Amino acid sequence: MGRSIRFVASAAAFASIVWLVPGAVRAQPAERLERVEITGSAIRRIDAESAVPVTILRMEDLEREGITSVEQVLQRLPFNQSSLTTSQVIGLGTGGASFADLRGIGANKTLVLLNGRRIASNAVDSSAPDLNMIPFAALDRVEVLRDGASALYGTDAIGGVINFITRSGESGTKLSLDATVPQHAGGDGRGISAGVGFGELERDGYNFVGSVDYRKTERINSQQRAFGSRGFRPERGVDGTSSVTTPANYFQGEFSANPSFPGCAPVGKGGSIDTGSGQPLCRYDPTPFVDLMPEVERASLFGKASFKLNRDTVASVEYFLTRNEVRTVVSPGVVGPLTLDSSSPFFPGNGITPAPVNFAIDPGQPIDLDWRTAAAGGRAQTNHNRAQRLVFELDGLAAGWDYRLGASYNESKLTDPLTDGWTQDDAIAAGVAGGILNPFGEQTAEGAAYLAAAGLRGNVRTATGKVSAVDVRIGRELGDWLGAGRPAALALGAEYRRESFTDDINVPVVSQSFGIGFDIDSNPDPDAAGKRSISALYGELNVPLLSTLEGTIALRHDRYSDFGSTTNPKLGVRFQPAPSLVARATYSTGFRAPSLYELYSPRFLTFSRGYNDPLLCPGGVPSAGTDPATACNQFVLAQIGGTRDLEPEKARNFTFGFVYEPSRHFNAGVDFWFIRLRNSIGEFPATAIFDDPAKYADRIRPGADGTLDPFADDPGFIIAAQENLGEIRTSGIDLSANYRRPVSGAGAVVLAFNGSYITRYDYQNEPGGDFTNNLGRYADVRPIFRWKHAVTAAFDAGGWSVGITNRYQSGYADENRVEPEFANRVEPYSLWDLFGGWSPTRTLTLAAGIRNLFDTDPRYSNQGSTFQSGYDPRFSDPTGRALYARLNLQFD
Repeated sequence: MGRSIRFVASAAAFASIVWLVPGAVRAQPAERLERVEITGSAIRRIDAESAVPVTILRMEDLEREGITSVEQVLQRLPFNQSSLTTSQVIGLGTGGASFADLRGIGANKTLVLLNGRRIASNAVDSSAPDLNMIPFAALDRVEVLRDGASALYGTDAIGGVINFITRSGESGTKLSLDATVPQHAGGDGRGISAGVGFGELERDGYNFVGSVDYRKTERINSQQRAFGSRGFRPERGVDGTSSVTTPANYFQGEFSANPSFPGCAPVGKGGSIDTGSGQPLCRYDPTPFVDLMPEVERASLFGKASFKLNRDTVASVEYFLTRNEVRTVVSPGVVGPLTLDSSSPFFPGNGITPAPVNFAIDPGQPIDLDWRTAAAGGRAQTNHNRAQRLVFELDGLAAGWDYRLGASYNESKLTDPLTDGWTQDDAIAAGVAGGILNPFGEQTAEGAAYLAAAGLRGNVRTATGKVSAVDVRIGRELGDWLGAGRPAALALGAEYRRESFTDDINVPVVSQSFGIGFDIDSNPDPDAAGKRSISALYGELNVPLLSTLEGTIALRHDRYSDFGSTTNPKLGVRFQPAPSLVARATYSTGFRAPSLYELYSPRFLTFSRGYNDPLLCPGGVPSAGTDPATACNQFVLAQIGGTRDLEPEKARNFTFGFVYEPSRHFNAGVDFWFIRLRNSIGEFPATAIFDDPAKYADRIRPGADGTLDPFADDPGFIIAAQENLGEIRTSGIDLSANYRRPVSGAGAVVLAFNGSYITRYDYQNEPGGDFTNNLGRYADVRPIFRWKHAVTAAFDAGGWSVGITNRYQSGYADENRVEPEFANRVEPYSLWDLFGGWSPTRTLTLAAGIRNLFDTDPRYSNQGSTFQSGYDPRFSDPTGRALYARLNLQFD
C-alpha cells in the first residue's frame, strides 16, 4: 500500500485519487491509471473513481487519429479555451509558442507538468510553458485535472493541471514514419521518430527508454486559401488596409496625391488598392504577404535511465532537449516620414513620376511621404527555440514511509534573427532623399542594388528562462481511524525553486528599423532581467469517515522572495451511496504571483490594428482640416511590456459532480465548476481604450504633432502594458460518457464523449469597473465559447480498426467593430476526422485517415486582433481536408 501513496503524490490527478475509492475499486490503482484510454476498458476508469474531475488521453489513440503535435492534442480538449497558438507568431513576436488555457482564464493559470514536475516557461513570455517544446514522441498519455490544484502542485494551478507522462519500462525498438498531405496547397507535413527501450527493472536492475523525433510542416500563405486572402472586404464592411503603400502617397501642404490614383495599380510586389474613400490616395492591403500558418521544423530527444539500488530504492535520471524553428513572413516594411525634393528624378512632374492632377505641385517645396518597401519583399524572421530539462530522482520505501527525492534543471532559450525583407530606416531615407530610390514605381538597377545593400539582418533578441528545483515527498497509511474499513493516508512534501529570466535586446540591430517594434529613442536600454526563489511546504490527509463517505484536506504554504507568503487549502468530499454512483465535491483557493515576464519585460512599441484617432477622427469622421490618411482607420502604436507594481492574483474554486457507472461497459459523469479570480493580470485591451477614449484619456499619448500617426517624427501611442485588470467570474458544466461493448468476440464498439458548457464568463478591465460578458460574444480581444465537445466512435476487430471523431465549438457574436449593417455572427465550427488502422503482424502497424473530412473552411470573422484576416486563426485550422498516413515498426 505504500507504493499506492507514492503514485498518489506523483500522478496528475489530485493526490487523493486513489484513497477516495472504496471497496474493490481500490485494487491495482497504478495499473488502472495505465489502462484508462479513449477506447475504454473492462475495468472501471480512474476518472469514474476519483474525488476530482480527471480526463486521460492516451497517445496511441491520438496518433491513430493523425495527431502529430502537443498543440493538436490540446485542441481535442473541450475544456481548453486557448487563444494563443503557433500561428500567432505571425506579426506578434510570440516566439512561435502555443499555450494551454483551461477555463479561458489565462494560460498563466494552467499548470503544465512533465512527469509530475514543472518545465521552464516560454523564454519570451515566461508566464507559461510552450507546448511545442514537450517531446511528443516520448509521451504515453496526458492527464488533465479540471480543477484548481494550488494545494498540491503549486499556487498557480488555478485553472487546472495538465500532466504529460512519458513512456517508461518499455523494451524493444520502435520506428515511426508519417506524412500529411492537404488537398490544397501548403501545410504539408512529414515526420520520423524512433524509440528504444531495454532492461527490466525487477529482473535486470535497470531500464532505459529513449526517443528521437523530427517533424517539418510547410507554411500556408494567405493566397493559398481564399477565405484568408483579402483584408479589404467592403461587402463585409471590413477595411484592414494601411495608409502606407507603394506607390507612396505624398503630401505637400494641405494637398495630397498618389501617382497611380485612381487605379492604384500595384508596383512589383505591392498591394496598393483604391478603397473608394473619396481621397486621391491609395491604401495597402498587407494580407497577401501574411502567412496563415508558419513553417515549423522541430526536433526532440528524450531519455530516461532507471536503476534499482536495492529492493525498495530506485534511482533515475531523465533528460530532454527540443529545438523548434518557426519561420514567418509578414508584409513589406514601412519607412517614414520621408522627404523628397525636386532634385530627385522621381519628384512628381520631373518626367518619371507624373504630376498630380488635383493640385499644382510647387517644385520649390519638398513633398512628405511614407513608403512601403515592397521591392524588398515580405519581412521574414526565424524564431529559434531551445528547451531542455535534466532531472535526478530517488524513489523508495523506508521505515514504512514511501518517499521521493528529486532535483531538476530547466532552461528555455529563444533567439529571433531577421532573415529577409527588413531594411535600415536611415539608409532608405537617404536613398529616397538622394534620388536613388524610387518610392513611386519600379527601381532602376542602381536603386535595386542600393535597396539590397540597405537590407537588415541580425538577431533581434536572446531571451532565456531558467528554473532549478529540489523537492521531497513522503507518505504512508495511518490506519483505520474511524472503523470505516479503509485506512487514512497522509502525504507531506517540500519544494524549493529558483526562477530567472533575461531578455537581451540587440540594440545595434533593432535601432535600425522602427518596424521591429523597439523604441530605442524613448528606451535606450531595453534589456530586462528578473529572478526569484520560492519555497513551499504541503500536506494532504485523507480520512474515510464511513464506508460510503470520505474526506480529504490538503494545505500548501508558499513563500516568495519578492511577494511574501501565501497559504492555500483544498477540501474534498466523496460519497458513494451505491456501487454504481459517486458524488464528489471540492473547494480550494489559489494564488499566483506575477511572472518575471509580467514584471520585468521591456516596454516597447508594437503596431496594433487600424483604429480611428479619437481626437482627430472620432467615430470614423475626420474633423475639419484633418487628413483621414493619417487619422482614420490607421495602424496605431501600442506600448506593451511589464509593470513592476503588479499585485498577485487570487482565486477561489468550487466543483461538485457525479459519476454513474451502471455496468462495466458504460459510465457517465457531470461536473459543475465555479471560479472567481481577483486581480487578474493581462495587457490592457486597446479596444477598451478606443471604445471610451474619454475614460481612458490617460492611456492615450499623442505625439508631438497631436496625433497618433505612427510614422510621425515623434509618434503617439497608447499604453497597453501588463495591468491588474480586476475580477473574472466564470462557471460551467463538464459532461462525459464512455461506452465499450464487445461484439460477439469479433471486436468491440467504442464511443467516447467529452463536452464543456460555459454558463458564465464575466470580467473587468479595471478593479471595481463594470463587468463585461464575452460568453458567446467577442469582447475586447476574444470570445468564450459557450459549448465545445469532442466525440469519437470506433470499432476494433482483431488487427483492424476504424473510427470517426467530431470536434465542435459553438458560434458567437463577432467583434462587430464595423457598421451595424455589417454585424456578423460567427457560425459554429465542426470538424470530422476519419481514421483507420491495420496491424497484420506484431511488428507492423499501418494507419491512415482524413482530417477535416468535409473540407470545412474556418468560419468567417471580421476580427482585427490578428494579422490574418477573414477568419480567426486562434480558434480554427486553415489547412482544410488532409490525408495522413503513418507506418509503425515495432521490434522486441
